[in-house]
Amino acid sequence: MRPTEGGRMRARGRSRTAGLLAVGVALTGALTAGLLAGPALTGALTAGLLAGPALAEPSEQPDPTDRQVATGELVPGTPCTSSARTCVDLESRSTWLFDAGQVVAGPVAMRPGDPEAPTPTGTFAVQWKAEQWTSRERLTQMPWSVFFAQGGIAFHQGDLSTPSAGCVKLAETDARQWFDYLQVGDQVQIH
Repeated sequence: MRPTEGGRMRARGRSRTAGLLAVGVALTGALTAGLLAGPALTGALTAGLLAGPALAEPSEQPDPTDRQVATGELVPGTPCTSSARTCVDLESRSTWLFDAGQVVAGPVAMRPGDPEAPTPTGTFAVQWKAEQWTSRERLTQMPWSVFFAQGGIAFHQGDLSTPSAGCVKLAETDARQWFDYLQVGDQVQIH
């Protein structure tokens, strides 16, 4: 065996081991925090916490300390600047999609979190996406998820008559449009 082949084989082994270790650490953390216990643990393990393909896995998320900076002029009729690809106005419960500072969709209705689980404000980046996702904290479905903040905060399809757990809930048609349009790294501004 050539040395380069051996090196590659060792690297693959370390990568696989690191991946399994990360899964073990995540499960241990969930168990320790009391997020999964008894029937919830059994259900999560048998049904799986994830349904459907993720377009980028959570382990591929950018470093959450890499904060985005809003730049450019305000986009008319919105509280956001032209550097955003999507904008959320919590007060009016509206959201938009932008392209180079021009509105391409919206405003559309959205439902933010409530005072106990508020939607975070600030400037973020899309971290990853999943067509079908199940919330690990609440074990609820989150179709068309576009994750942008720590704690599993995302744009996703949901019932607009009830508050989210900090996410930005959208009607199905809008959630699909936001999912299709936004890409990993795109800027999200929430005011």
